[in-house]
Amino acid sequence: MAAATTTSPAAGRLPFSPRPNANPARLSFPASLKTPSKPVSLHLRHLTVPSAAAAAAPNPDSSSSSIPDLLSDKPRDECGVVGVIGDPDASYLCSVALHALQHRGQEGAGIVSTHRPSSDSPVSLRSVTGLGLVSQVFQDKSKLDYLSGTAAIGHVRYSTAGSASSLANVQPFLAGYRFGQLAVAHNGNLVNYSSLRASLEDSGSIFNTSSDTEVILHLIANSNSRPLISRIVDACEALQGAYSLLFLTKNKLFAARDPYGFRPLVLGRLRRPSRGIVFASETCALDLIEADYEREVNPGEVIFVDGHDMSISSLCLMPPKPRKACIFEHIYFALPNSIVFGRAVYSSRYSFGSTLAKESPVANADVVIPVPDSGFYAALGYASQSGVPFQQGLIRSHYVGRTFIQPEQNIRDLAVRLKLAPVKGILEGKSVVVVDDSIVRGTTSSKIVRLIKDAGAREVHMRIASPPIVGSCYYGVDTPRSEELISNKMDVEGVRNAIGCDSLAFLSLESLRNLLGKEAPSYCDACFSGNYPVLPIENEADRLLAEEEE
Repeated sequence: MAAATTTSPAAGRLPFSPRPNANPARLSFPASLKTPSKPVSLHLRHLTVPSAAAAAAPNPDSSSSSIPDLLSDKPRDECGVVGVIGDPDASYLCSVALHALQHRGQEGAGIVSTHRPSSDSPVSLRSVTGLGLVSQVFQDKSKLDYLSGTAAIGHVRYSTAGSASSLANVQPFLAGYRFGQLAVAHNGNLVNYSSLRASLEDSGSIFNTSSDTEVILHLIANSNSRPLISRIVDACEALQGAYSLLFLTKNKLFAARDPYGFRPLVLGRLRRPSRGIVFASETCALDLIEADYEREVNPGEVIFVDGHDMSISSLCLMPPKPRKACIFEHIYFALPNSIVFGRAVYSSRYSFGSTLAKESPVANADVVIPVPDSGFYAALGYASQSGVPFQQGLIRSHYVGRTFIQPEQNIRDLAVRLKLAPVKGILEGKSVVVVDDSIVRGTTSSKIVRLIKDAGAREVHMRIASPPIVGSCYYGVDTPRSEELISNKMDVEGVRNAIGCDSLAFLSLESLRNLLGKEAPSYCDACFSGNYPVLPIENEADRLLAEEEE
């Protein structure tokens, strides 16, 4: 691959808009991934309910397409995954756990489960996927009845690679190939997706989706290794970027994590009599289905559970690398009641806010308010440290659907008023400190500042519980292009002027790292520092080529 800059492969600092010298090169696969002598047949399936049950279960295709949240000026985590094995209610437990992970993806949801009609029947895999929220996709109980079995994997998604509104891109993917059926659910993003896909297509693979996850299935199908665990290892050796993966076969559940550990993945055990095994993106999913957290899936590890005897085995996928867990999980993505990367999320956010108050106090402030809901714990920390009273000055409506569309550009600001209602009795005539977790483009922040001032606030002081975002994420987070990030275009004073507040301060990167202590080097902060653990040259190449075609 032709690099645009000369950087150390260990930890490169990538300029935010590199221009590649050439198109990404085709990859050379290891011997175990060479195309077999006979063509590999890979059939991706999104199984619909069979005719006998069709009248009772709505078609997943009927789920309405989600419209992106017009207020969302935040990075969006792309996916959440969950897997259950060893319980007769596996698909039901999956659906409940997916509700706990709904914040990680709201464009589509799906579940694949094992199915065995009778004791003398062979086990097969069944799938239901749909566009929309978990409650929309599985609103009809017959869908979960159709997914009867003792093992299941589930997925909620936003899109990084792949069209957001396409049902074909909703996971888990279920494929049939020469060794049987295999389902996969993926949280993350592959930075070498384009070159992997091009090389596979050159060797005869036919793709059914535009999702980077399908590449993983093709790599497994093209591997000559036996058994399946060896084919999974072969495939993962070819991947670059972030992946927390769940694989389901008729009798085994596999969980794998990339060697950097970008995205979270945890293991737990049900308290039910079955004592089934659960994997999930966050511990909040374990809590909801009454499973006890046991440990993380380690970076570079693959764990597999045999459904016959519930034995658990573990292998090292590849030589370990320095962990680079995504710091934004603690800043914004994860729910505050989760334990992520071994740290309590609510505690992290509280300490970010407390440190921000030490760094950037506001003289003569009257009240500290959060931007709900993600700024809540940081605002609590700020208020406690500063001694300024904490109040809920903005009330968030949880009943504004994601399908709201502004009919005219000139009433665009109504979107923020539909979602956030100011409490005038708290704000009027006050010097208000507004604590938020981050600023991305600045568009929502400017509307919030105007909303608070219109409610009669004397002064509005924005305090952001993370450093300025100056670079895009390429490891499973949907962020705008670097040139769209307001802090990449302006200094702090420029951002302050653009959003219209009286003062603005961010948590410094140095303080963020100090709060993480000895673990700081084990977190990825590329969106703040530009230090990318895996250089995303290919992503930037694709972006620039797309721009040239426009």
